[in-house]
Amino acid sequence: MTSSREDIEHLYISERSRLERVALRRVGEAHAADIVQDVFAALWSRAVEHITLTPAYLSRATKYGAISHFRAEQRKRKFFGAITEEQYSVPVATPDQIVSARQDLQRLAETIHTLPARTRQIFILNRLHNCTYDEIAESLGLSYSTVEREIARAIVACKACQ
Repeated sequence: MTSSREDIEHLYISERSRLERVALRRVGEAHAADIVQDVFAALWSRAVEHITLTPAYLSRATKYGAISHFRAEQRKRKFFGAITEEQYSVPVATPDQIVSARQDLQRLAETIHTLPARTRQIFILNRLHNCTYDEIAESLGLSYSTVEREIARAIVACKACQ
């Protein structure tokens, strides 16, 4: 039996249920139909004009597809089985880390408070209110480059307080 697209279609119709039973033994009912469809999709996409498709060839291809699927499932199961509960949970901050973070925030707030009024206003509009440089420039009647310059000054001041 030579393989043309019509032959592959005919084979799919006639051999599908038998091949699903072959795959069923290895991967279970939930994935058997997918394995058979994958085998036929691979044959179709390769345009296998030079291969003679026999029921034995299809059985082997289905068996290998089922084995490949089974191995992939085993790898996934092994990988996810190795993940511990601690890897799922959010790390808890230690009291020292909490105190340090609060001190950093306090220093940052003080630094922002000491910025010139226009620089502080532009920085807060950008960083807290998510306004774009264009929106800030338009609302305050400034040029885009002035907004860029003021944001840069604020960032430099914030980095210096660390």
